[in-house]
Amino acid sequence: MLRTVFTLVVSIMALVSKGIAGENEIVKKKMEVKMNLEIKSSAFINGAAIPKKHTCDGEDVSPSLSWDKIPAGTKSWALICDDPDAPVGTWVHWVIYCIPPETKSLPEAIAKNQVVFKSAKQGKTDFGKIGYGGPCPPKGKPHRYFFKLYALDFMPDWPAGRTKAEVMKGIEGHILAQGELIGKYGR
Repeated sequence: MLRTVFTLVVSIMALVSKGIAGENEIVKKKMEVKMNLEIKSSAFINGAAIPKKHTCDGEDVSPSLSWDKIPAGTKSWALICDDPDAPVGTWVHWVIYCIPPETKSLPEAIAKNQVVFKSAKQGKTDFGKIGYGGPCPPKGKPHRYFFKLYALDFMPDWPAGRTKAEVMKGIEGHILAQGELIGKYGR
């Protein structure tokens, strides 16, 4: 009897262990799928300096951006640009969402309007404004600027003016794929 109970316990532990390992593989695969977009700019390469034109020291216009593919099931795109090196904590420079699903690029100098390209909506930055606000760090070490692109499985029905926090909360569980481009700027 004791031998039967022992065999049963060992069998259950093996099944549970296998199940946990299987769940870990599923989570791992989901993470791999989500970080598979390559985002580029004709203004700068990943990890390089952002030209002055795209900063508060220049024309303060958004850089052109493009990405390599449209994942199956994409219903819209969202893009966030922020600076994690800001002295007050992460500083949000651009929030744009409801970008049409067939889009594979954004042109340079997108107007700082609430709605662009008929349906894409721009959110509020930490400058308290709508639209792109370029790098404007204090003097010192260059800061990093992350342009994060998200392929979404739904088209949000949100008004313009949402914050990064509101967008990130709203897209949770809806991200099909993502990618990022990092630029640097210092003064």
